[in-house]
Amino acid sequence: MKNIVTFIMIMLSASIISAQSLDELKAEKAKLEEKAAPMIKEVDAIKAEIDALNKKIAAFPGWYKGASGIIGANFLGRNRWFAAGDLSDSKATNLSGTFTGFLNRLDENYFWRNSAGLNLGWQKLKTGTEATEPKFEPVADVFNVSSLFGYNITKKLAASALGEYRTTVIKNFNDPGYLDLGLGFTYTPMKNMVLVFHPINYNFIFAKAGSNFTPSLGCKIVGDYTTEIIKGVNWRSNLTGFLSYKKSSPSLHNGTWTNWIGFNVWKGIGVGAELGLRYSEQEINKLQNYYTIGLSYKL
Repeated sequence: MKNIVTFIMIMLSASIISAQSLDELKAEKAKLEEKAAPMIKEVDAIKAEIDALNKKIAAFPGWYKGASGIIGANFLGRNRWFAAGDLSDSKATNLSGTFTGFLNRLDENYFWRNSAGLNLGWQKLKTGTEATEPKFEPVADVFNVSSLFGYNITKKLAASALGEYRTTVIKNFNDPGYLDLGLGFTYTPMKNMVLVFHPINYNFIFAKAGSNFTPSLGCKIVGDYTTEIIKGVNWRSNLTGFLSYKKSSPSLHNGTWTNWIGFNVWKGIGVGAELGLRYSEQEINKLQNYYTIGLSYKL
């Protein structure tokens, strides 16, 4: 009995000592936090001043550039996994990557905006019953480059010329390939929004002989918007469309809407997603879409 009482007293003493030590550590932490608070406040104020200066610098004429991308990978493997049925010994691999970049020249009297985008993805599925090793097959394949030049009529309105090219690169490069060349006007209501209206635009289409693709004259419309929703969360949306003046069946109209969103975690590295929607009756009479989710980076 005496030994039990002694053991209980030892345990209670240890608990009291531990609690005292924890309280002391918390108190010490609170003192350090209180001591650091003015310094943290000062650093935040300096960062705010730097951000304000960067915004002022960005308003001056000059060259501006930037790039971002998303890398995704998914690996799946099974070995005699009963619940998978016919795919009990299957293996699947998905690889994807997205890159977007821009190089802009902004001046008091004119602007020159250049951008490029690339989205690639591959998939390999091995069921375990093949006679030969399966190959990676493309599941995403988009390449787009554009160049917009404008001469300012007012601070927000400019006469402009646009060249835009779109195709695939893994398979059937330039088959089809779309080249838009047009003239019209560009409206810039704010620095991070660009709206293009070109009523004179020719949509060239490059394809193998015997294909059903038809070039035509029409109207080109482009909208591009970039913003930081909250600190560390960036969003860009781009809509490009062509409205043909030529009546045809299937329709010669086409349009693509692409959205990018990125969550910055550490020094430009984070998580990002890209979603693309496209409609073109010359390609397929249904809404097309693709998406990529993975690690992102921003330069």
